[in-house]
Amino acid sequence: MAAVGVIGAGRLGLSLGLALARAGHVVRVHGRRAKPVPLPLTLTTGALPAWLREMDVLLLAVPDDAIGELAAALAAQGRVRSGEVVLHLSGALSKEALQALAASGAALGSLHPLQTLSDPATAPERLKAATRLARDVGLIPVPIPSDQKPGYHAAAVFASNFVVALAGVAQRLFLSAGLPEAVARNALTTLMAGALENVRAAGPADALTGPVARGDVNTIRRHLDALQDTDAELYRALSRAALDLASLDSDRHRAIQDLLR
Repeated sequence: MAAVGVIGAGRLGLSLGLALARAGHVVRVHGRRAKPVPLPLTLTTGALPAWLREMDVLLLAVPDDAIGELAAALAAQGRVRSGEVVLHLSGALSKEALQALAASGAALGSLHPLQTLSDPATAPERLKAATRLARDVGLIPVPIPSDQKPGYHAAAVFASNFVVALAGVAQRLFLSAGLPEAVARNALTTLMAGALENVRAAGPADALTGPVARGDVNTIRRHLDALQDTDAELYRALSRAALDLASLDSDRHRAIQDLLR
């Protein structure tokens, strides 16, 4: 088992640290200020801790904008040794965010929870540690080229954050139509859960339902007439995305495309 240090005691750092501890790894966590942490984790605070050089793997669980600064501080103080694995947890940044540590001889990469790693030809055994950590907490290690990280992270935003944003729009429109809040929330979560289950079972194209999938031009027109400003813009944008998935004859496809311009 590995000795794993986590710098950053936010939700992600503590969650990953706890999962690794339960998988049998020795885990140390460091944060900016004292706070309760779940057992068996312990938390150090303040300046960079002395235990850093005892770690096999160091996870930087800090905001994206702080990763480069933290890497520079670790390098300036000589807190990372050759043979160690250092991973940041950003989905959008590549290992280049850790460039300040390149001279340390450590293996550099990211874990989000899929991982990108430095050249395996230079440190194959050290890099395997990151893969083992991912598997230990039920993740699937998948290498991602550095230049594809922003697109990968954008996909995650569409799949997670934007789903929540769409739930907010749907709830607001339900409430505007007169549904009580509890009824509106139950309606939108039931619809979204069913849609996601269909995506899981059959994929997006086969899971698509609704007026675009049916080629129902008049219903789409009525929706657009009922919506205002940004809601209408969002409806048009998402309907165009749905149209890319739909299997329609050319006439209906063209009619909807014209309506959504």
